[in-house]
Amino acid sequence: MAIMPDFLIRALLGGVAIAVVAGPMGVFVVWRRMAYFGAAMAHSALLGVALALLLEVNITLAIMTVCMVIAVALVRPRRRSTLPDDTLLGILAHGALALGLVVIALQDNLRIDLLSYLFGDILAVTEGDLAWIFGGGVAALGVMAVIWRPLLASTVHEELAQVEGVAVARVRLIFMVLLAVVIAVGLKLVGMLLITSLLIIPAAAARACAATPEQMALGASLIGGLAVIGGLYGSLVWDSPAGPSIVIAAMLLFALVTGAARIFRMRL
Repeated sequence: MAIMPDFLIRALLGGVAIAVVAGPMGVFVVWRRMAYFGAAMAHSALLGVALALLLEVNITLAIMTVCMVIAVALVRPRRRSTLPDDTLLGILAHGALALGLVVIALQDNLRIDLLSYLFGDILAVTEGDLAWIFGGGVAALGVMAVIWRPLLASTVHEELAQVEGVAVARVRLIFMVLLAVVIAVGLKLVGMLLITSLLIIPAAAARACAATPEQMALGASLIGGLAVIGGLYGSLVWDSPAGPSIVIAAMLLFALVTGAARIFRMRL
């Protein structure tokens, strides 16, 4: 019986852990139509990479810090700004992306593989990366469990939640910061361009067959984990890029689950 190599075990552990954490958050990303917010956080992550290399600090910590700053910057001016949310997202995200590229270009002695940050390198996950993934994941799930009910109430009806005493702005800020954490620790898997897919696709698939928010969250985590396993298997068999393979596996599962749910409803 063949023994799995260490790099593949680390990739599976890290990928499944991120999928489990991204599942419940993806539910609210889909419900609140925040897909562009996730993409904006991912784009701004390049500035974190650039600053980490410039200041010689931990890359994950730098990405997390930059994403959190962007998240806070988006929430604070929301009430007094005359610009739509998507415009603010575009300004901050693309501005941070451009600044990151400039900072990297100005470091003459620096040679980095930008493709690994754009599309991920899950097969190169180290034990240190696993520590960040599991530590950040456990913390994010713990906070998510605490804010689940108020976040759900504000998602269903924001004005009614405010009347019932829910601190809507604070809950929204906490959720955005949690998204920043998950995006920062998950970039190693599928990269900046595809990280949002781990939030959106499994949650959208689970929505087709879930009866409650909790079922949707569990289903999203399960589908995300299966996508990681299937994508890594396909990558090894066909020698395809691991990160994009995971996303393709998630899309296939989405098509399978939504198709099966539609057929089941037609037979009722």
